[in-house]
Amino acid sequence: QVPLVESGGGLVQAGGSLRLSCAASEFNKYGMAWFRQAPGKEREFVAAISWSGGANDYADFVKGRFFISRDTGKNTVYLQMDSLNPEDTAVYYCAGYSRKYQYPTHQSADFGSWGQGTQVTVSS
Repeated sequence: QVPLVESGGGLVQAGGSLRLSCAASEFNKYGMAWFRQAPGKEREFVAAISWSGGANDYADFVKGRFFISRDTGKNTVYLQMDSLNPEDTAVYYCAGYSRKYQYPTHQSADFGSWGQGTQVTVSS
């Protein structure tokens, strides 16, 4: 299976925006999600999207600030992150759900494919 490849991370000031991309060429029939892991903390769910792109949901701490989408023609999943704050600093991971056509859970153990991660650093 072709791996997931994230891009778009970087350093941004508080209040700024970033857009993460995840190249997911073999995942058009799978729900996808973004997770993040900050230093010294466990990996946590951020956002998920259905295989069709018609449904999505978010962790409470990003609602109204982050937006997940997917472009099936480009085989890419995005995470638009606005109003960033220093607490958003983490490595962000793209993940492919293990079951075809089912809406993803929020549990990392239910995802069979992961990208290498991209660092997001928000300065105050």
